[in-house]
Amino acid sequence: MVFLTSMLKFIGGPLLGVASGLSIFETALLTILGMMTTVFLMVSFIGKPFKNWIMKTFYKNRKLFCDKNRRMVRIWRNYGLKGVAFLTPVLFSPIGGALLASSFGESAKRIFLYMLVSSIFWSIIFTSVIFLIKKVPIV
Repeated sequence: MVFLTSMLKFIGGPLLGVASGLSIFETALLTILGMMTTVFLMVSFIGKPFKNWIMKTFYKNRKLFCDKNRRMVRIWRNYGLKGVAFLTPVLFSPIGGALLASSFGESAKRIFLYMLVSSIFWSIIFTSVIFLIKKVPIV
């Protein structure tokens, strides 16, 4: 369940791992594997068809140079894949982050690498913090 929960919402993995009594290592590992499975599936199989569907469905009659598009491009230029990967576990779900990175045309290798580093970092942080909070005595 930790693995499956991490595939959909990253923070759910450490929470469920603590609740089910897994060790810190097991919880972190299953959380990383869950996120990376989602990234692999989204980038490998769903990324390009999803981008094409979004473009056909929502952007067929829209202006190319509008404020919203300029803002998205500015954010991507300032932070790029590193920023998206870093924020994926915190703000986006693994699905959203992988699709966002894929829709900007990044290579699969770079997406996997940055998402892996991000998932390892955030998994260690979230799992450690949740395990520490669990040990705090309730007054």
